[in-house]
Amino acid sequence: MRYVLDGEPFCLNLIDTPGHVDFSYEVSRSLAACEGALLVVDASQGVEAQTLANVYLALENNLEIIPVLNKIDLPGAEPDRVCQEIEEEGIGIAEILSAIIKKIPPPKDTAGNPLRALIFDSYYDPYRGVIVYFRVIDGTIKKGDRIYFMASGTDHIADEIGVLSPNQLEVDELFAGEVGYLSASIKSVADARVGDTITHFGKRAESALPGYEEATPMVFCGLFPVDADQFPELRDALEKLQLNDAALKFEPETSSAMGFGFRCGFLGLLHMEIVQERLEREYDLTLITTAPSVVYRVHCANGEIVECSNPSSLPEPGKRRFIEEPFVKIEMLSPKEFIGPLMELGQERRGIFKEMNYITENRASIIYELPLAEMVGDFFDQLKSRSKGYASMEYSFVGYRESDLVKLDIQINSEPVEPLATIVHKDKAYAVGRALTQKLKELIPRQMFKVPIQACIGAKVIASESLSAIRKDVLAKCYGGDITRKKKLLRKQAEGKKRMKAIGRVEVPQEAFMAVLRLEKEVI
Repeated sequence: MRYVLDGEPFCLNLIDTPGHVDFSYEVSRSLAACEGALLVVDASQGVEAQTLANVYLALENNLEIIPVLNKIDLPGAEPDRVCQEIEEEGIGIAEILSAIIKKIPPPKDTAGNPLRALIFDSYYDPYRGVIVYFRVIDGTIKKGDRIYFMASGTDHIADEIGVLSPNQLEVDELFAGEVGYLSASIKSVADARVGDTITHFGKRAESALPGYEEATPMVFCGLFPVDADQFPELRDALEKLQLNDAALKFEPETSSAMGFGFRCGFLGLLHMEIVQERLEREYDLTLITTAPSVVYRVHCANGEIVECSNPSSLPEPGKRRFIEEPFVKIEMLSPKEFIGPLMELGQERRGIFKEMNYITENRASIIYELPLAEMVGDFFDQLKSRSKGYASMEYSFVGYRESDLVKLDIQINSEPVEPLATIVHKDKAYAVGRALTQKLKELIPRQMFKVPIQACIGAKVIASESLSAIRKDVLAKCYGGDITRKKKLLRKQAEGKKRMKAIGRVEVPQEAFMAVLRLEKEVI
């Protein structure tokens, strides 16, 4: 945008960043492209966990920060209270723009250096290919230049470059400090990832800009179409979404219960919900989603380390030494009256208490380290319900740690049902096994023979239920006579039931799998 202050024209480039933790890497690359940041705080809600997390990201990038109070005219707004949480900067757009120009330093003039430009965003255009948004850090870039992406190792011709004002406006050249877009017939977003460095193909920069990372999925789940005929449509929809979203990973998966589908990897829970919602809304698909799981690291006896996100791919107990699971550091911001229930929630989810700080006399920050697997279920819902909606949370990945984890198998009539297997902590195995067996007893129709439903760890049964057989009254025709006649009929029936049980198969209905998947999301 163009802005005139005291008769002098200025050119400002403004980036709006998402606040959610799943996209903190993208936010960090946007901040790396800037000289300063506006910290917008809602006057009715006050400082939230995401607010603090993004402040720390801005401080890591040595940015000038200008706090701004938003929604001060709402009836529920408490600007005076929120001003105690942050320093007041002023009211009105003119004052904000004036503060930006006066407080935030201008970009350095490094147009003479070899080209280095930072990609902070990209999207897929069906007609022009990938459109890259970038900030020129050093050097200059012209239309028609042969450019090189240093992380992906690909080169392209810059067919079109321009600025955003706010619509795309084509120009011939961009200099150090300027922000723009480029189109170069790039086929996939994976070739122009956020955080990559653009340089000239012929005159390359000595080093790439720091901070680039590959997007690594943290949460996995299975996506299956309710109608098996929709499998090709689901594959096409995922491929189209991947053109726009390099962080989305998927691979085909087959389930004896739900047929053909895909095992998908996401940055976090919000990312997973967005992708599911888009598949159902934009591509008109009806999906079954398995309980979300995380990536476990299995250290095998032969020294090999296997990454496993699906219980079915877990090595046998005899082949593994120990299992590691991902841990996150979670910060919960809450009014002081809800501290007790939130600490209880942290303890229930195998959390390790780290510290608690009072930001103001009525608001506290509680920090825990806990397994990511404990957070991917209903943790956020519990946080909101226990704090009546007032608490907020922010989490960051801290690494893998050894845990006492086991594979919990469900056996129906002594046959393992692979889609219902889960990886759980040993302390929780009994509760989860008991809940799953009880639910399956309600949902599986009775058979002509007795059906045991068992939750097992290896060969050890830890929870068991049984469906009683539907029995035909074989004594109905006996109206008197010797007792041996009745015993003979009952013995013959028992032998038939035994034979039935040996060769009989129990078909688990689709509704049972659906209900158990919902239950897994609640109890694990």
